[in-house]
Amino acid sequence: MKYLLTLAAIALISFQPVKKKKVIFFGDSITRQGADAGGYIPKVDSLCKLDKQGDAFEFVGKGIGGNRVYDLFYRFQEDVLDQKPDVVVVYIGINDVWHKTTSGTGTELSKFGAFYDKMITKMKAQGIQVVMCTPSVIGEFNDGTNLQDGDLNFYSKWIREYAGKNNIPVVDLRKSFMDYLKINNPRNQDKGILTTDKVHLNGAGNLLVAQEMWNTLKKIK
Repeated sequence: MKYLLTLAAIALISFQPVKKKKVIFFGDSITRQGADAGGYIPKVDSLCKLDKQGDAFEFVGKGIGGNRVYDLFYRFQEDVLDQKPDVVVVYIGINDVWHKTTSGTGTELSKFGAFYDKMITKMKAQGIQVVMCTPSVIGEFNDGTNLQDGDLNFYSKWIREYAGKNNIPVVDLRKSFMDYLKINNPRNQDKGILTTDKVHLNGAGNLLVAQEMWNTLKKIK
């Protein structure tokens, strides 16, 4: 009888469900739309399942249109820390740059870095794995003539350097997008290759982002 109880206990332990790694995608309207059907978050989930890791991950989108880095900071407690994630993918910076010219309400790099650093410091203190993303594009010209190319390159450089100093994985969307556009935009169009409107992602853009993010996420232990 004791032997049977031991076998039953072993069987029960063997069938305990594995705790999924909770991943929050934290960002602006690109992330909000990325949570919709056909968006990059469902595509990440599909890639995860293709790699037979569907039981290991849970993916949650926390994107709000128009957000800049300090908007993320102000909702950070509720939308990130209170959710108890294991991993947070931060995809921000487009509006911080874009809004400088559209409405004069962008974010200077020093403030961008300060708010970003405060969030990362809090996440690391709680054992959350952070993944940083460089901002992708504001316009798809492949010859460096988009109005905000300089700022996007500058902010992306800061993210790469900060991540390198702090041992944080980076999804370098800026590089991935520009590399893709050099090959796949022979007519040098300003939109329609990876975006619908120079910023927000079309099907190809969502797939590229999903592939780049999943390639990083699946390596996180």
